[in-house]
Amino acid sequence: MMTSEYDFLKKFLKSRSGLVLSDEKQYLVESRLMPVARRHSFKGLSELILAIGKPGSMSLQSDVVEAMTTNESFFFRDKTPFENFRNVMLPHLLDARKTRRSARIWCAAASTGQEPYSLSMYLKEARAKIGNFRFEILGTDLSSEVLEKARTGIYSQFEVQRGLPIQMLLKYFSQQGELWQVAPEIRAMVQWRKLNLLENFSHLGEFDVVFCRNVLIYFDQPTKIDVLNRIYRQLPDDGFLVLGAAETVVGLTDGFEPYPGLRGVYRKKQAVSRTATPTKKLGRTLGSPIQALAGGSRF
Repeated sequence: MMTSEYDFLKKFLKSRSGLVLSDEKQYLVESRLMPVARRHSFKGLSELILAIGKPGSMSLQSDVVEAMTTNESFFFRDKTPFENFRNVMLPHLLDARKTRRSARIWCAAASTGQEPYSLSMYLKEARAKIGNFRFEILGTDLSSEVLEKARTGIYSQFEVQRGLPIQMLLKYFSQQGELWQVAPEIRAMVQWRKLNLLENFSHLGEFDVVFCRNVLIYFDQPTKIDVLNRIYRQLPDDGFLVLGAAETVVGLTDGFEPYPGLRGVYRKKQAVSRTATPTKKLGRTLGSPIQALAGGSRF
């Protein structure tokens, strides 16, 4: 692949998905895009790159973006965020929302669905405490392919062995040959929506908890700031933002602060009012997040 072609691909992927590629990642691009080129009957990457720049190539462009996204996920990944949800966030919501008896959770960059389903299983385990309190869980991702897998809730033996306690496997999954499928009552707790985090997501409405883990690390600083600012507007004053272990809001926004004692969890700064501007640079203007549940991106 020529330097000019790789430069074009880098600009294309950044504009479409926010993914920032370094010059030394050319080998990764070639290994992931050659199958796409063969599937579309191109002789090589040069033909593919030429084709995605032409009008009417939206389907091919989507295939290229999806091939470059890394959909790494497994059940109860990193454990701590889920323990924080069970021990701190859930009790807070049950008390703070006891009048309306409902709360909303958004798993941005939900990939193949393990994160939303992990939360669903925790909520099912706590049903005696929850009672008729209603939780809405929304899982979004950039990739149509991984969302389809998430909807079906079917996983390989290897996938269910990654982080999923055996008792939950036996309780909430049914075996289908060499595969395992999430129980219907767990699948019914999650709604799915294709969504690019670079685009306006104000129509999704307000969320009490936003899981946006292991996404920001693939964005450049202006994109991180923009996404965080827009998530800020989707959260109530006592809402929770959960980031990945290697991610932080430090140096990106003064609207959030670490939640005391919870690693990777952030809240709105208590001195910041609901109408305050979280940073000097807000990015695009959004509408009012009032609509009901509709149904991001992981690299």
